[in-house]
Amino acid sequence: MMIVVLVVLGILFSFVPVGLWITAYFSGVKIGIFTLVGMRFRRVAPSRIVNPLIKATKAGLNLNIDKLEAHYLAGGNVNSVVDALIAAQRAEIALEFERAAAIDLAGREVLSAVQVSVNPKVIETPKISAVAKDGIEVVARARVTVRANIERLVGGAGEETIIARVGEGIVTTVGSAASHKAVLENPDMISRTVLSKGLDAGTAFEILSIDIADVDVGRNIGAQLQTDQAEADKRIAQAKAEERRAMAVAKEQEMVAAVQEMRAKVVEAEAEIPKAMAQALREGKIGVMDYYNLQNINADTDMRKSISKMSKEDDSNRTGKK
Repeated sequence: MMIVVLVVLGILFSFVPVGLWITAYFSGVKIGIFTLVGMRFRRVAPSRIVNPLIKATKAGLNLNIDKLEAHYLAGGNVNSVVDALIAAQRAEIALEFERAAAIDLAGREVLSAVQVSVNPKVIETPKISAVAKDGIEVVARARVTVRANIERLVGGAGEETIIARVGEGIVTTVGSAASHKAVLENPDMISRTVLSKGLDAGTAFEILSIDIADVDVGRNIGAQLQTDQAEADKRIAQAKAEERRAMAVAKEQEMVAAVQEMRAKVVEAEAEIPKAMAQALREGKIGVMDYYNLQNINADTDMRKSISKMSKEDDSNRTGKK
């Protein structure tokens, strides 16, 4: 019987958190034993609710145990929410339980957000390249000091948006500068221009300052672009010249073909001469003597051409010997 009683008492005390109830009672937290038993039935770990409630009560916060349990059942971190509320109270930051629970359920670290709100955070941007109007590349790196904005933590953009907006502002400011020397002489013109744009709108942070950590001179982008443009123009000119040459060659070939065609027509016309003479002889329009005279004239003409050709060759030979 003693063993059975001990087993029953062990099961009872393991199911009913009597020790936790005693701790809460002497800590000034009024909570009923049946409320703790009800948490067991609702599959809520009583320590996850009672211990943060004790912490909040000792810090002077008036929290409702039902709200804590509801937040736990919704998948929230009750201990982190209570710690954030205590830190906000000590820093005199207005933060209600509902907003802290909403921030926690949104997936953000509510305690870290309160800490960043008290102690600002520095976000360092990567190296950002921009080109001034004179074509010189300027590489800048900035440090952005931000403070968490509790009111915009739910639905506000994160650090990536801050970095992107600051980078865009740096590119715009350097691009509007007449010379890269002006940027090197006054790097604070970048921070002043970027800070005046209100880049923290719609984000979960409030930008306190933007400091240019490093400014370097990069490549001569303008000269490189001009070189590339000149190279492109040269290739275009070469292509057009090649096109004109090809057209000239094609035109020459057309003229050669036209000459050959005309020669063929001449040969064809010359072939008609004997036929015409034979027709004239048959019809009696010319006589035999006329034909012989024509042949003699042709022979004399050929002889003169031969003599002229031989004279030209002799002259060229004498000129070559001299």
